Amino acid sequence: MITNIPFGEKHSRLSIFEPNEGTLVVIPSLSLPQDELRRITGALCYEERLLFLLLTLRQPDVEVVYLSSAPVDTAIVDYYLGFLDDPDEARTRLQMISLDDPHTGPLTVSLLRRPDVVARIRAALGRTAGAWMVPFVVSEAEERLAEILGLPIYGPATSLAHLGSKSGGRMIAEEAGVPMARGFADLRSLTEVEHAARALSPSAKLMVKLNNSYSGLGNAVVIKDERPLTACHTSFSAADENWTTFAEKIAERGAVIEEFIEDRPLYSPSALARITPGGAYDVVATHEQLLGGPNGDLYQGCAFPARPEYRAQVGECAERIARVLAGRGVVGLFGMDFFAVKTDAGYRALLCEINLRIGGTTHPFGAALLTTGASYDPGTGTLVHGGRSKYYVATDNCTATCLRGRTPAEVVELIDDRGLGFDREARTGNVLHLLGAVPEYGKLGFTSIGDSAEEAAELHQRTLRALNQSA
Repeated sequence: MITNIPFGEKHSRLSIFEPNEGTLVVIPSLSLPQDELRRITGALCYEERLLFLLLTLRQPDVEVVYLSSAPVDTAIVDYYLGFLDDPDEARTRLQMISLDDPHTGPLTVSLLRRPDVVARIRAALGRTAGAWMVPFVVSEAEERLAEILGLPIYGPATSLAHLGSKSGGRMIAEEAGVPMARGFADLRSLTEVEHAARALSPSAKLMVKLNNSYSGLGNAVVIKDERPLTACHTSFSAADENWTTFAEKIAERGAVIEEFIEDRPLYSPSALARITPGGAYDVVATHEQLLGGPNGDLYQGCAFPARPEYRAQVGECAERIARVLAGRGVVGLFGMDFFAVKTDAGYRALLCEINLRIGGTTHPFGAALLTTGASYDPGTGTLVHGGRSKYYVATDNCTATCLRGRTPAEVVELIDDRGLGFDREARTGNVLHLLGAVPEYGKLGFTSIGDSAEEAAELHQRTLRALNQSA
């Protein structure tokens, strides 16, 4: 089995947000269940979500090699470099490498079939004090590529991937002493799910979740009664799912079943943590997840930070989970989703799942951190710069018909002309992403940064209105 090449002692405390030197080889390959990715509008453009890492070029001894399936519009690269003091100098330390092949599956799988491109990556290495691979998610393809290039991976080995499954999350939560909803894990057939449902309750609302899924698309909510599970009222999070297709995926990936949390009010905070190659761990952010879809469990965006009523508790639970994962040898960034349930004594945090990969809150946090120059204060749970806290609201799902056919440069100009762009002096404003999805789909994402939660939310709403009225 291929294992990650170890980091040297020099990089034992490495954080991709704050590298001082070396080369980041960014592989934003969506090495995830492809059936779920096909349901996401403009999924290929999600390879652009890691472009915030271009902002690490503000450090003079950092270089970036950024891979993509299709060429990234030059205007998008210019946009990110425009946040730096000397964009032209930074450009000399950046190599954008495209396969120019957007329709053949995950980027890394395609890359392994292209020795010419692998040779270009190898030629780009060696000019700095060290290099490492930064993948969106680690699969066997990323490990194979790392072996070929002789690079360590800033991410968990595939031998540890089960710890980030829904079943693995329940195991880690138990070990960390973090509560979860009642349920059963490691279910490998529809029959096993049926038996577990009866053991939970003969009549209840239940959630079945595939072990490995993306953005909530592998979930099903069942209103259980005395009938067989497949005869009960079921709401699948994916619009084209049914029990026949879902049962096949249960057999392939495994699943968990849990009690559906119906407490109201019910909030869905998350936490972002990192584990360095040397085993140091910390929680770097908490968020409120903005959810949608038929079951209210599809990720749409986030707000930073999580509510003060339970922010500290979520952070404490996340730290306990990070401690356990660090002890297992996990490296890199990862997210944890929670429920926050109101009790007589305040709020109680329940772990929902662990995502051992770069998730939907990573690029908003990275954009806010690197554009404002702020640092995370674990005492307050906020980003702070010059004694002032920073807040933001982010979305991956702004879609406006009137934007379709526009170029990324035109959208950047529109935002700037409306006074909604990023103000480098005030360190507030919008940071755009997913700009490559604008021409074909009229879709983009953005992170609205303010000096208060109210300012960030108001800016976000003004930006949504401006984009939807841009015709």
